[in-house]
Amino acid sequence: MQFHLNGFKPGNYQVPDSARKAYPIPPIADLPTTVDVLIVGTGPAGLTMARQMSEFSDVKTCIVDMAEGPLLFGRADGISCRTIEIMEAFNSAEMVEKETYKLMQNTFWEPDTANPNNIKRKYKIADARLGMSEFKHGIVNQARLHELLLDGMANTMTNLRPHYSRELLDLEIDETLTQDLDAHPITATFKRVDDAGNGKIETVKARFAVGADGGRSRVRKSLDIALEGDSADKAWGVMDILLNTDFPDIRVKSFIQSKDHGAVMTIPREGGYLIRFYVELDLIDKNKRATDIKLTETDIIAKAQKIFHPYTLDVKEVAWWSIYSVGQRLADRFDNRAANSADDIIPRAFVAGDACHTHSPKGGWGLNTSLPDTFNLGWKMAAVLQGKSKPALLATYTTERRKVANQLINADKELSRIVATRPTAGDGSAKAEVDTAKIETFMKRQSGFVSGTSIEYFPSYICTAQENQDLATGYKIGQRFHSAEANRVADGGIQHLGHLVKADGRWRIFVFGGAQDPTQTSSNAHQLAEFLAKDPTSPVQKYTPKGADIDAVIDTYAVFQQHDLSMHDLHGYLWPAKGKYGLRDYEKVFQPQEDNDVYDIRGIDRHSGCIVIVRPDQHIASILPITAHAELSKFFDVFMIEQT
Repeated sequence: MQFHLNGFKPGNYQVPDSARKAYPIPPIADLPTTVDVLIVGTGPAGLTMARQMSEFSDVKTCIVDMAEGPLLFGRADGISCRTIEIMEAFNSAEMVEKETYKLMQNTFWEPDTANPNNIKRKYKIADARLGMSEFKHGIVNQARLHELLLDGMANTMTNLRPHYSRELLDLEIDETLTQDLDAHPITATFKRVDDAGNGKIETVKARFAVGADGGRSRVRKSLDIALEGDSADKAWGVMDILLNTDFPDIRVKSFIQSKDHGAVMTIPREGGYLIRFYVELDLIDKNKRATDIKLTETDIIAKAQKIFHPYTLDVKEVAWWSIYSVGQRLADRFDNRAANSADDIIPRAFVAGDACHTHSPKGGWGLNTSLPDTFNLGWKMAAVLQGKSKPALLATYTTERRKVANQLINADKELSRIVATRPTAGDGSAKAEVDTAKIETFMKRQSGFVSGTSIEYFPSYICTAQENQDLATGYKIGQRFHSAEANRVADGGIQHLGHLVKADGRWRIFVFGGAQDPTQTSSNAHQLAEFLAKDPTSPVQKYTPKGADIDAVIDTYAVFQQHDLSMHDLHGYLWPAKGKYGLRDYEKVFQPQEDNDVYDIRGIDRHSGCIVIVRPDQHIASILPITAHAELSKFFDVFMIEQT
């Protein structure tokens, strides 16, 4: 898709440039006085949390932001393949895939040894993240991703929409009520900041709160959570521009190092014409912020033109620009509990995204770490509010996501160090220190983390049974369920197995059958289905509410190696009767493709088969033998609440 030919226009890219209009400012409605979940901030973390909560009609959610309306310009641009996998869980990946610019190559430029005042390409390589997912790393305006999340919220039964033009003044927690799950211990006070609101004060009481309100988070400060780390001492300019140039790699992601003027990183944007530039600037005094630097987009362009010599940059339009500083900070806690609290202490307020980890934007980690923060938290909070899981489950958010944030901070420190030149560029007193080979090595080594596909949670009661890893070596316990295609038995349709794990709060059990014929009642697969369907100790029987569909809480799928199977010869649990008419679901059983066999590509034991338990956030929770009925029940018994 191509757009922005005659100037940058925000909005829905399915609408032609000539007809596209900016989003109108949404109307103002009063805040609710009492909610289950209060979300502060409409960035990637806040909107992902709201999008997840919007799936549950029995959870009352409110999301609030100080801005007057949805984001229109700039900020993050990179959409990792793991983020697109998450968007697939929200049924939005198709549009992201259609509109993003796919990063296929990287180029590295250094001073020309024959003429050091000029830059010269050192090499061009394929992007290191190719093949890590069925999706490719893409580039798109963050505002467009926001729009897809907003549309998804509005189109659910809850019709959830943000409340804009509110400044959070204070957030207080009544500590005497925090361990009463039915109480509303949180009191949040907001002020209207629109002209019509005239400073009106509004108060919301909530059972839980999520602060996704950025690096200067008022929620974090209200919870007295410290943000620790290094202060920034380096400034970079960032801008989205439309330009003409004779630089040959303008539509390829490029790392460019000059002799005397610093570095530039270029990222081609969606639509075929727009380009993002990250331009190295100078040192910042210790007591100053990036916003104190008195530079404009004209200064950033002039600096870039020096770095690109001998190539020319004729900038026609600057769609958005900013100056930011490089600093890495991490919150000491991700929830309101005191440090080292026991898991049975119920947390009631959480921080996510930039509110608990700040860093430079060059690695593309901001949005791609913030969004999974609340994708991790959302299903847990819903399960607790709905009485499906024990409140202790909420403590795993901090354990799992703070580990990822710490990895992010360390990676960003390294990247910032190897991308930047000497502290003050332009004085000509020293040779540039950047070695583009080090950048390439870093990107290859960190490709799994950058793509989000190698994110792995600590072993815990929701990531367990590592002793069974050899039953499916390609499904790493703790990492996301790496999708692979299989053929549906009922109709031969091709299905990505990972795309079956939607963001609806349900657990998935994937049964990969062994060598035995699953149509035989004596087979392990048939016996497992019988256990799940009828045994009173089965997690399906214990944790599915009476009268609900059999897959309402735990959704089971099966993959069998045998061909020429008939659905009606398999156990009825695998083609269950559902809904008010008792219609049969024929989309739960699959077989491997001949030339793309999931057993081969995911290292599944063909003789024994296995059970793969997948969490609602698509991460693998456990792998068990097909015969491990008691162990399967025990896994769920630790944290789920029996439905009576």
